[in-house]
Amino acid sequence: MKRVLLALALPLLLLAGCADSVWAPDNEVARAFYHDPSPPSITLFTMVANGTNSGGHSAIMINASQRVIFDPSGSWWHRLAPERNDVIYGITPQMLEFYLDYHARETYHVVIQTKEVSPEVAEQALMLVEDYGAVRNAFCARSTSDVLRQLPGFESLPRTYRPKAIMSGFARLPGVTTETLYDNDPDQHELLLREQQKAAIAEIVPNDQARR
Repeated sequence: MKRVLLALALPLLLLAGCADSVWAPDNEVARAFYHDPSPPSITLFTMVANGTNSGGHSAIMINASQRVIFDPSGSWWHRLAPERNDVIYGITPQMLEFYLDYHARETYHVVIQTKEVSPEVAEQALMLVEDYGAVRNAFCARSTSDVLRQLPGFESLPRTYRPKAIMSGFARLPGVTTETLYDNDPDQHELLLREQQKAAIAEIVPNDQARR
């Protein structure tokens, strides 16, 4: 029996792969600081395949003392949005637009679910993702659910590897607003990323009070 279990476990470990640790310098993270004036909230992003309607990726945006995206094992990046182990800082309105535009394309749409939370819960979520560490490939939904289930009011969410299972559980939470983003952009990540790097960046005036 042990030999069978080991034989089954080995392919799963190989499939998951190793996590790549990324750690932006302190000065880059500080420079990217952005506080959004909207109420504290947790937003779940679910990327859904247009052809099969299956879930392809999960991520969460946290609007706390600063706004970040926890994008476990994600592929989006921007030179002005530094990353530390799947936590992307500096999520200004323009960076959020870039992130969503990157994921919504001819093959995928994005389901955006937002729930307002207390400032304390938002800060707890920020702390949890900063402490989570780098996420292995194929573990985006599992890590997302791991984080969310630790937050007050989110305990009912399933612990799962399936993005749509989290999406369905999130939809049942009270006070959730939902929107769906479709785009017919071609499925060419590299070209879009290059265009985003060269785009003019709107200047954000730092909110010094929010830093305190």
